[in-house]
Amino acid sequence: MEEKDVKEINYDESQIQVLEGLEAVRKRPGMYIGSTDDRGLHHLVYEVVDNSIDEAMAGYCDHIEVGLGSDGSVWVTDNGRGIPVKEHPKIKKPTLEVIMTYLHAGGKFSNESYKVSGGLHGVGISVVNALSDWIQVKVYRDGKIFLQEYKKGKPVSGIKEIGETDKNGTEIRFMPDEEIFETVKFDFETLKKRIQQLAFLNKGISISITDKRTEDGEYHNFKYEGGIKSFVEYLNDNKTTIFNPPIYFEAEQEGCIVEVAAQYNDGYQEMIHSYANNIHTQEGGTHESGFKIALTRTINEYARKHNLLKNADKNLTGEDIREGLVSIISVKVQDPQFEGQTKTKLGNSEVRRIVESLVSKHLGIFLEENPAVSKKIVNKSISASRAREAARKARELTRRKSALEVTALPGKLADCTTKDASKSEIYLVEGDSAGGSAKQGRNREFQAILPLRGKIINVEKARFDKILANEEIKTMITAMGTGIGEEFDISKARYHRIIIMTDADVDGAHIRTLLLTFFYRYMRPLIEHGYIYIAQPPLYLVKKKNQKHYAFDDKELEKIFEEVGRDNINLQRYKGLGEMNPTQLWETTMSPESRTILQVTLEDAIEADKIFTVLMGEKVAPRREFIQANARDVRNLDV
Repeated sequence: MEEKDVKEINYDESQIQVLEGLEAVRKRPGMYIGSTDDRGLHHLVYEVVDNSIDEAMAGYCDHIEVGLGSDGSVWVTDNGRGIPVKEHPKIKKPTLEVIMTYLHAGGKFSNESYKVSGGLHGVGISVVNALSDWIQVKVYRDGKIFLQEYKKGKPVSGIKEIGETDKNGTEIRFMPDEEIFETVKFDFETLKKRIQQLAFLNKGISISITDKRTEDGEYHNFKYEGGIKSFVEYLNDNKTTIFNPPIYFEAEQEGCIVEVAAQYNDGYQEMIHSYANNIHTQEGGTHESGFKIALTRTINEYARKHNLLKNADKNLTGEDIREGLVSIISVKVQDPQFEGQTKTKLGNSEVRRIVESLVSKHLGIFLEENPAVSKKIVNKSISASRAREAARKARELTRRKSALEVTALPGKLADCTTKDASKSEIYLVEGDSAGGSAKQGRNREFQAILPLRGKIINVEKARFDKILANEEIKTMITAMGTGIGEEFDISKARYHRIIIMTDADVDGAHIRTLLLTFFYRYMRPLIEHGYIYIAQPPLYLVKKKNQKHYAFDDKELEKIFEEVGRDNINLQRYKGLGEMNPTQLWETTMSPESRTILQVTLEDAIEADKIFTVLMGEKVAPRREFIQANARDVRNLDV
């Protein structure tokens, strides 16, 4: 481990403060981990890993291992200081047991043991203990190995000394309680993404993950000496950047550590991800606001100073300057205050001022020292400004002043009669032929049909003004009623189910991906609120005597053959939706009682962004590699 400027603190039993005992966690687990579905399940692992990360941030740990056992358990090992095991001076119990069984017990309530911490609430490991069927803790400390075991939150043994060692650290292995969770099966990819993210955010720290549930034992080790600079390069991997390497600085002010990495690509989307104490602040907050304010002001000042903007020109807006920007803002704060609906928005007012000050200073230095890069950034922003003005004019054409205007769209939207958005659904249908069948077969009360003629524009390769000039996109925006981009308002959505219905062939898959890319880039809240669905039309119709069976893929077709046999059957393969009559379309794809529709979810915006870039971006090689790697495993190339 490299030498660090670490203030040596006597981390012993007296450092552990106790606020209250462990109660009611098993009765109301959602209060502590959010839910008991797979998100809550994975949150258990994050809580344990975050403790190890806190040791790393304090300068005492440089390697963390996460593993999924063949028995369904999880283990997390670090080479930190090891949890203290001697008697706690106040509680008169072993300190390890206090940490494991008292809800607010830990070394993070003062700034002595941990200057900065992600798990500031101190509920982490005790909650994991309470919600586990069993848990084993091994502590490597003071030349000895200690072991204690728990069952459903309660110790089943005292602390045993089981050997000698020359290393320090903690190993925690637990089995989530199937009485608590809807599922106790961990998803390797979900954990891998979070661990990679933590490695990016903590430069030089090695974090590995292994899966012992399979024979090949998938293994990954993540270590990034470049930290968030490497993170930005990873996000821009399949994009064409306008300069290399990324802008990067790390600075400290008033006890707040600020790290920023930024790089522009030649695309039109901005991607800013902010973190506070390693927690992804998906709703932004004061650190993100400070960054945006400083970025806009500093680049405008540079452009004016060097006559890159004419006197008559207006200042560039933040939106102009952030076009094509990929940036990571990571702050380490002693006492973070999280707010917002999901508690992922940083609220510390002093952080805005600190970030604004440091970004202005360090970005200003970079711009002066790199005039060629600075000119590229300003010119791209000026180009974005001109396009934004053209987009403003185009947007005026798509604005909908009242719901009545939608019905005036000739030959396009066949609206539903109900005005209750929560009961309404709209089918985006490929082609006029299928659109005609859908209009005839639908339930007019709550189902609207919008036929789309041809493929919409690929929004990944076009600027906003060009996108808004596309007729099919204008029609969709008007029909949805939400507006688009910065004017988007989810409360104005006219349909709470937007169902993409395309043919089950290559062209249909392409149209579906074009539509998903559009919604992800410009109407993302529709995905986040669960409003976007994908229809699943059948591929086959099997008729035998008076019976009809629909198969959605070859596997299902084989099952039908097994049930009814292959003799005296009539097999029809649908090449497209247009081959189905209205009754068949209703029975298979549109009737709420018999249809299968897939809800589009967004678990990881970072990975979703990479996938859309690969599938719809300029570079061919990454797309070919993605398809070759996933063709056998993925039924539909959708997020």
